[in-house]
Amino acid sequence: MNRISRCRELRRLAPDAEKCLWNRLRRNRLGVGFRRQHGFGRYILDFFCPEKQLAIEADGGQHFTPEGLAYDAARTEYLRGFGVKVLRFTDREILQETDRVVATIWKEIGGRADLEDFLPARRSGRRGRGCRGAPP
Repeated sequence: MNRISRCRELRRLAPDAEKCLWNRLRRNRLGVGFRRQHGFGRYILDFFCPEKQLAIEADGGQHFTPEGLAYDAARTEYLRGFGVKVLRFTDREILQETDRVVATIWKEIGGRADLEDFLPARRSGRRGRGCRGAPP
């Protein structure tokens, strides 16, 4: 399978945490563009902002094995060699603390407007803390 096909497949089969975060990043919602499942050298990044040279990784359980940790460390070093900063969040953080995750990304990209303008309002009028359907 070529890389473009692999990227498409990863987008199609994205876990809930990636779907949740993508809903907050897509369409320049934070004032900069992000790409999802973006090929960079020999790696595929979960999310990438070319303008800020920022990669965001959503880490599921496979990332916490000895092999996964070693792979992620090598990938992070590779990306740093190209001037790319990597932010990592666990799937659980993304699903349960979505606004905190988005605020961290916002701070990293140097957001200047009020972040509240970018957070979706809940029906009750309060800002959402996590993604709908997130496990407790």
